[in-house]
Parts: sequence; structure tokens; C-alpha cells
Amino acid sequence: MQVGGFLLLAFGVIALLISSAIHRIEEGHVGVYYRGGALLREVSYPGYHMMVPFITSFRSVQVTMQTDEVKNVPCGTSGGVMIYFDRIEVVNILSASAAYEMVKNYTADYDKTLIFNKIHHELNQFCSVHSLQEVYINLFDQIDENLKVALQRDLTEIAPGLSVQAVRVTKPKIPESIRKNYELMEAEKTKLLISIEKQKVVEKDAETERKRAIIEAEKVAQVSKIQFEQKVMEKESIQRMSKIEDEIHLAREKMKADAEFYSVRHVAEGNKLLLTTEFLELKRYEAIGRNSKIYYGPAIPNLIVEQPLTGTLSPDTHSSEAISPVDVKKMASAIFDEVSKNQSRE
Repeated sequence: MQVGGFLLLAFGVIALLISSAIHRIEEGHVGVYYRGGALLREVSYPGYHMMVPFITSFRSVQVTMQTDEVKNVPCGTSGGVMIYFDRIEVVNILSASAAYEMVKNYTADYDKTLIFNKIHHELNQFCSVHSLQEVYINLFDQIDENLKVALQRDLTEIAPGLSVQAVRVTKPKIPESIRKNYELMEAEKTKLLISIEKQKVVEKDAETERKRAIIEAEKVAQVSKIQFEQKVMEKESIQRMSKIEDEIHLAREKMKADAEFYSVRHVAEGNKLLLTTEFLELKRYEAIGRNSKIYYGPAIPNLIVEQPLTGTLSPDTHSSEAISPVDVKKMASAIFDEVSKNQSRE
């Protein structure tokens, strides 16, 4: 019985020692070891590992992306108003190769010293030089970027291997009375923005109507221009047709005139050839022969016939004397006078 109890006790002690000596490091972490409170240089990676039980202890340090939350950070503005930031999130990552130095210099809870305390300091530095209006509204969108730049600048100098990826800041809490004023101000600003947007809509509608009117006017102008050009073309066509008709008429009249001129010229040429001295002499005799009345009297002793070719007068069978042209004229005058008297008597 004593031997059995001893073996059972020994087995229990061995199991306790083995369970204390074997430990596991999760993926995304590294293990650092302490012996008697002193940090050992040994660093273990994910998996199962052995250590001296009860003498050596270990801490698991995360070396993947992690988010540290800093809550309820007070901040005093340059105007003396105290505000509180509910939550500030800092996304950071530690290099596995820098884990030993980081734990050695700042312990395994390095984020409390390098991030939490630094956030308080940098945020108060920012608030102290800006008014409530700037912190709460005007420059609020710049706070996260300013904190990130300030944290990374200091970490690069004092804790290389730890990098800040992003900083997210929630809207701060302000006194209730001031908050209501800001809400009223935001409501008025919203109304103003709505009015501005309505004005833009009205202006846009007016601009659309103006463009539509311009388009309609341009369309009417183009139609009027086309109609005017059509009328001009019609007038030009009528003018060209009239000109062609005038030219045709002129050509026709010219042809008629040329024909008449040709006819007259040929008649004149024919008359010139026809009206010879012999022909005229013949016609005169024919005219005298067609005269149905011959008057005789003391002033007309003879019937005289002029001979143009010889320039003399030829007496008829009752006279053998030559008469001069002057006497012929006198005799003709007398004959005409006598004829006139006889006609008046009748």
C-alpha cells in the first residue's frame, strides 16, 4: 500500500512538472521568457515549447495587426471648455524581430506606455492650441491624421519596430448647453444648405429654360433663314427666267427687225434697179393716158410732153416751135388753175 501510494504521488508530481514545463505559443505571437524576474534573450515562435517549471515563466506577445482602444480621454480647449473623447482606436503592428527589445525596454505591456499615454499627451497638445469650434467642427477631420503622424514620429525614435497604421477618433462629448447650440447651428446650416440647393435647382431650371429658348430661337432662325434662302432662290429663278425670256424676245425682235431690214433693203435694191429713167418715163405716160379729161383753152395752145433725156420739150402735131422749161411751168400752172375753176363750177 505504501509503495502504491508513493508511485501514485510520484506520477502526480511528474505530471504536474510536465504540464508546467510544456506551453504553447499561438500563431501571430512570439514568446518571451523570464527566469527569476530577468528577461531571457530566448524568443520562441508559434508551437509547443519546453521550459523549466516553477522557475521560468513566459509571456505571449502579439506580432500581427492589433487595435488598441483608448477610452474616455479628457481634453481642454484653448477657451477652457473641457471635452471628452469616448474612444480612440490605434491600429498598430509590432515586428517579430523587435519583440525582445520592445519587451526589454517597455515590458510586455508596451502599448500602455507607447500608445495609451502618448495618445493622451498628443490629444491634449492639440486641444490646448485650438478652440472648441475648431476641435469639434472645423479641424475634427484632421485630428486622426495629426495623432498618427505624431505617434509614428516618436515611435520611430524611441521604439523602432512598432508602426502605427491608422488612428480613428470618435466625436467628442461637449457640455449639453453647448451641444444644443451646435445642434441649432447645424439645423440652421442645414436649412441654409437646403436653400442653397433649392436656389441651385431654380438656377438650373432657369438655365435649362434659357437653353431651351435659345435652341427654339435658333431653330426658328434657321427655319426663317432656310425660307428666306428659298424665297431668294425663287426670286433668282424668276429673274433668270425673265432674263431668259427677255433674251428670247430680244432675239426674236432682232430676227424680225433683221428680216424686215433685209426685206426693205432688198425692196430698196429692187426699186433702185426697177426705177430707171425709162421706167419712170413709161409710168408718166401711163398716168397721162389714164387721165380722162383734157382741157383746152387760149392758155393751153399745145399739149406738151417733157423729154428728160434731152432736156427739151417736144410739141405735138399742131405746133412746131420749141418751148423753154419756164414756159412749161407757166403752162402747167395755168392748166391747174383752169382745172380748179372748172371743178368749182361743177
